[in-house]
Amino acid sequence: MPFDYTLDYAYLDLRQHPELYRVGVGEQGVLLVQPYKAEILPHWRFRNAAVATESSAAIWGLFEAYLAQEDFVGADMARKFLQMGFTRARRYANHRGGKKYDGPVPADKKGQSGAHGRPELPRTATPDPDKVAAAEIFKKRWDAAKVHPAYVRQKADFVARYGK
Repeated sequence: MPFDYTLDYAYLDLRQHPELYRVGVGEQGVLLVQPYKAEILPHWRFRNAAVATESSAAIWGLFEAYLAQEDFVGADMARKFLQMGFTRARRYANHRGGKKYDGPVPADKKGQSGAHGRPELPRTATPDPDKVAAAEIFKKRWDAAKVHPAYVRQKADFVARYGK
């Protein structure tokens, strides 16, 4: 089920209302869902391998803490931040300044993932090695999160309970 962008996330506490959360696809909602955004975002950095190592370890710690508390929404948000660490580091590795597509996102496509018909800007001839290393660090953590037994179980329980 796609992420619900119609909710007023600025005022919604999804720890108190997990039934309103939708897993969505990929990173959908990663910068919206509170209180998790406020808890995880301060740790999210991908400038280079050292920073990514520290950042991904902190986010992994939150991921495990959410799982221990049976807080699937928090664990899923941490997983999304690990995924976003990978995707953003790769974007910055391949596109100086991090801008991947030309032109603004059409108003009817805001909040959705993908290029929405916009052309991709040319990639750099040589990807930034610091960002490539940072991306790999996040990718390992993201891959581990997706198959973590407690995460897989809690996700199945969440979907069974809420159908989302």
